[in-house]
Amino acid sequence: MLALCCALAGELPLVVVDRDDFVIDRSCRVAIAATPLIDAAGDGVVRIVADGVTVDFAGARLHGAANGAAFDEYDGIGVRITAKHVTLERAVISGYRAAIWASGADGLVLEDCDVSGNRRQRLRSTEQSEDGGDWLWPHENDANQWLVNYGAGIYVEDARGITVRGCRARRGQNGLLLRRVDDSRVIDNDFSFLSGWGLGLFRCERNVVQHNALDFCVRGYSHGVYSRGQDSAGILFFEQNRDNLIAMNSATHSGDGFFGFAGKAALEGAEVGAGVGCTGNVLWRNDFSWAPAIGIEMTFSFDNEYVGNALVGSNYGIWGGYSSRTRVVANEIAENTLAGIAVEHGSDWTIERNAFRANRRGIELWWDEDADLLAKPWAQVNPTASRGHRIVDCTFERDQVGVELRGGTQDVVLENASFADVAAPQAVGPDCGLASVARAAPPSTAGPRDGLADLSEHGRRLAAKLVAARTSPVGARKALDGRDKILMTEWGPYDWESPRLQRLADRGTAHAYRVLGSTEAFTPRLEGEVRLGARTDDASVFVVQPARPGALAPYRATVECSGGVLETRGVLVDAAWRVRVFPWTVDPREDLEGWRAQASQAVEFELGALALPYQGGGASDVAGVPDAVRAARLPSDHFGTLAATELELPAGKWRLRVVSDDGVRVRLDDAVAIERWNWHAPTVDVHDFELAAPRRVRVEVEHFEIDGWALLSLAFEAREAE
Repeated sequence: MLALCCALAGELPLVVVDRDDFVIDRSCRVAIAATPLIDAAGDGVVRIVADGVTVDFAGARLHGAANGAAFDEYDGIGVRITAKHVTLERAVISGYRAAIWASGADGLVLEDCDVSGNRRQRLRSTEQSEDGGDWLWPHENDANQWLVNYGAGIYVEDARGITVRGCRARRGQNGLLLRRVDDSRVIDNDFSFLSGWGLGLFRCERNVVQHNALDFCVRGYSHGVYSRGQDSAGILFFEQNRDNLIAMNSATHSGDGFFGFAGKAALEGAEVGAGVGCTGNVLWRNDFSWAPAIGIEMTFSFDNEYVGNALVGSNYGIWGGYSSRTRVVANEIAENTLAGIAVEHGSDWTIERNAFRANRRGIELWWDEDADLLAKPWAQVNPTASRGHRIVDCTFERDQVGVELRGGTQDVVLENASFADVAAPQAVGPDCGLASVARAAPPSTAGPRDGLADLSEHGRRLAAKLVAARTSPVGARKALDGRDKILMTEWGPYDWESPRLQRLADRGTAHAYRVLGSTEAFTPRLEGEVRLGARTDDASVFVVQPARPGALAPYRATVECSGGVLETRGVLVDAAWRVRVFPWTVDPREDLEGWRAQASQAVEFELGALALPYQGGGASDVAGVPDAVRAARLPSDHFGTLAATELELPAGKWRLRVVSDDGVRVRLDDAVAIERWNWHAPTVDVHDFELAAPRRVRVEVEHFEIDGWALLSLAFEAREAE
């Protein structure tokens, strides 16, 4: 009778979810009676099983994690949908491996749902060093590995004609993941500030993805230290996604803005064939800027087009390894640290009317000996030569190199290019073929444009599927431009909204902090032999200084604001490090004394803290070193570092933390405390010790770099503060 009355009144009947395995088989409104509601069997707390129903949560929150559970312990499914033509509205779902999991749900509509606060992995990478265990593995998902391994806000499989609109995800790892979903629409969603993928597609065709915010979907980044991304992405395309339109989305500050790969099955599995890959996709008028790795990556694929996009401030604007017949038209490609467009083993690219500005290389085309990839079954039936590219009507301004060809790249036409303040307009290697054709008309490059004229006929057919949107995400977060805005925590990127203490660059022996996410006045409370430094013009910054010179002082600082109490701990070290850096030819792993003898030619200088982020360079490239060190032009490989200081340590429990790449040895008063005397990636080593009484301790460090990346830093921590 209640249902009938509600139906006559035009209102859905109310159901109260108060237990696991709650089955919904008719249209209704939902209220939640208990929290948490744990999914014991992994089949959904709420199960929608009837076709054609509308379920309106009206903002009610379904939560599945017990109090105190860590984010990587969240499990189970919030809402499980196994019926067709279901509409789910205004659900708020958190505390699960996946908030919503739908299978075979043709015609599904998910609208205005908030799937924030679901499962995410704890990141082991830190500001000082990357941990390889944080890399994602998107290569397999035929058995729902993305869901099982990583979880999602929304996961949909084996469906056609779905619509996901106006949904939101924060404080999670992945936003929306689709497997074998075709002829569908993803529009007006905000899946940002996640530690994995904003949107992921696996074996999906003919979908329209428009007007979504997919910003800051990132891991594996520390500004000025390492820039890897670890296969995170704003938009992920894996395993033969075809004929999809990606239009007017913002996917900035993500590991890759767009990360596409033909797929494992296409490359070396049962589906290898000529022309097999991610094909016929159109990326139009998106912003893929400020990626730690690449703005657009698409590999082993064909017939894709990138038109009118912004590709600014990444390592690479576009990476197109082993891809062919690609159109790149009217894009803004600027300030990329390695190259604007890099195509390895690619063929028949059309690069037309793009604006290149201040890239290390504008366009980089090459072939090299990739023995492993060239041996793959895909490479036996598809083109792998670097040849047949057309570069037409492009402008190059302040790029170090305009167009570079290497490795026998052939049949490249450079037509009507404009170079302004470009150090080397052309860099053509031996056995490469570049034909330059000049015309009287100036290039008509204007970067991203609004019209359809730059799209191919195929692209215009896809663009005809666009509908009116209610959001305009491109440029909406302009205030956060720049990769320095990527601040990582152990659970993912900082969202620039919640209160947080940010440690800034140290100021001599002082530590500086910025209070983020709060505009109210504050006065920090300090504990330890420290004092508050003079306030600066920036009211959000405060400085912690030692109370007396020459001290090693552990401290705690707290700030009260509307978001709660923010706390940080640290140790101020007033040290004078004597540092010597020298090139070597004697391998320190084979002849230690011979290697040490080469230090007689070292360049010597002093530092207040032993923090040397060499990265890909050497001591002469480190910010803040004396001019004499810069002038010495010390090498970036095969160099050694010797450092020593003496410190007055208070009584107590201490931890020595060292980050190194490559070999390192640390002595405390002539006793070896840490030794990792080999070639290795950035690695953290710690040594715990205790002093019964204050005393002076001598610290000596030896470090060697072989090749590639390099890093050396040392810090003391008070263990009782843990």
